Amino acid sequence: MQKTSSRLLALLSLLQTHRDWSGDDLAERLDVTPRTVRRDMDRLRELGYPITSFKGPSGGYRLGAGSRLPPLLFDDGQAVALAIALQTAATDPTIGEDATRALATIRQVLPPRLRHRVDLLRITAVRPRGNDDASSGHPQLLTDLGNAIHAQVELRFDYGRDPAGPAERPRRAQPHHLVTWQGRWYLLAWDLDRDDWRTFRVDRIRLRTPTGPRFSPRELPGGGVSAFVTGRFRGTDGTTTDWPCHGEVVLGLPATAVAPFARDGIVEELGPGRCRLTLGSWSWTGLAAAIGRFDADIEVIGPPGLAAAFARLAARYADAAGITRPPEVPDTDISRGDTPGHQEPHGEP
Repeated sequence: MQKTSSRLLALLSLLQTHRDWSGDDLAERLDVTPRTVRRDMDRLRELGYPITSFKGPSGGYRLGAGSRLPPLLFDDGQAVALAIALQTAATDPTIGEDATRALATIRQVLPPRLRHRVDLLRITAVRPRGNDDASSGHPQLLTDLGNAIHAQVELRFDYGRDPAGPAERPRRAQPHHLVTWQGRWYLLAWDLDRDDWRTFRVDRIRLRTPTGPRFSPRELPGGGVSAFVTGRFRGTDGTTTDWPCHGEVVLGLPATAVAPFARDGIVEELGPGRCRLTLGSWSWTGLAAAIGRFDADIEVIGPPGLAAAFARLAARYADAAGITRPPEVPDTDISRGDTPGHQEPHGEP
């Protein structure tokens, strides 16, 4: 039979699998009697674990949620994963201080073999330049938004870059989810005035009180929050995560020089100094501009929308350089819109 302390840890590990256990099943797993299981349950309750008992032929137990945080038990993989996640979160201006303190607490109780593994993984999460003002402000705002999502109540808020700017009609939205994208927090919500889904930057939200009435949540298209938000930020309607515009070109560069900068594109070697690049973007002009940054000879394989976008850019660049323009090309785009530099399709500028 295991020592009491070892048996309690094994028992706790079983209970943390989030399922109901009968007394007989636990006794068999631990190779003890049901009476010993009952005594061990009492010991766990004394340590602060909320153990719920339920009736049955042999009785049953469940680990519930309590009013205070008891000691937690993690296996090796969980402990390392938690430490890595806290290292990443420590760079977030919103929760960084709490994450740093939590990481110090976790590291202090790790056994030497795991502490060594964690110390070897020194992680620095680099925030995109220009996002210094986009950390979403005070954690209380995230908490208030999270409470509204949970309570399913409509929100009224001012929205804009300048908190001291002119007063506007407050926005009205049914909050659905809080998400992060490229170092920023966003509120995914149904905009009642625009009758569509929108992503609002949290650092630009100034809540008004009181909140609005309760609502029944709408079904989010796209198969889930992650897929929907990824699709929206790529310029689609959210039902697909793929880019709305795809093109194929041959570049006068070796594949090894292109691949590190091709994002999620496909690069194929065609021979010395040549490769094929298949890439996506939210507009044809955006795609042409992305390909042009490789500073190499370009042969457009297709489609025609990409070739037309190169022609439009050529005309604009010729004007910028003050030289004779190539033949005129209509200044329109057959994709979702010709707005290079736009970063938040279907979101808020």
